[in-house]
Amino acid sequence: MAHAAQVGLQDATSPIMEELITFHDHTLMIIFLICFLVLYALFLTLTTKLTNTNISDAQEMETVWTILPAIILVLIALPSLRILYMADEVNDPSLTIKSIGHQWYWTYEYTDYGGLIFNSYMLPPLFLEPGDLRLLDVDNRVVLPIEAPIRMMITSQDVLHSWAVPTLGLKTDAIPGRLNQTTFTATRPGVYYGQCSEICGANHSFMPIVLELIPLKIFEMGPVFTL
Repeated sequence: MAHAAQVGLQDATSPIMEELITFHDHTLMIIFLICFLVLYALFLTLTTKLTNTNISDAQEMETVWTILPAIILVLIALPSLRILYMADEVNDPSLTIKSIGHQWYWTYEYTDYGGLIFNSYMLPPLFLEPGDLRLLDVDNRVVLPIEAPIRMMITSQDVLHSWAVPTLGLKTDAIPGRLNQTTFTATRPGVYYGQCSEICGANHSFMPIVLELIPLKIFEMGPVFTL
């Protein structure tokens, strides 16, 4: 999860997030190069005496500064489209979870386990135990296996919400009357936190998401839900 004064992105826990971090670094280097070039040109403009005022024909320069931005856009667009299509792929999920947004809590349904349904509310400060995180911990966590493709079906019952877990590279809108889906495969066990990322009312900041990811063998041994 994020910590105080963190500058970079959270550590990746899924292949998609690893790709997103790589793309972020790739694009950031291009931005640095563009900024350096612009600052260098400004420096030359401010420090060089312009003695030739008859420069009116510079076709080579115009060709370069027309083609170069197009090449830069292609270098950004191709990996971006690749990640976009990778994130939309649904390859035979092992488990399907339905998430329903409410004001201001989440309802989860394990469709492959006889319709197991439970609500997930943020823990009030008076109920926090030592080590719990204020505004992030919930009374009922979503327990999921690692190294297994999982499909999340996301919708809302009242207003717009957004189901987001940054470390997994997930952010999907919950829209009333519409069922959106996203998939992920976690690579490490642990407890991962997210929050609603769409302003949904007065208590928008108080509907966190907590995923507890455990090894697949332990998940298959039996119920691990403490409701």
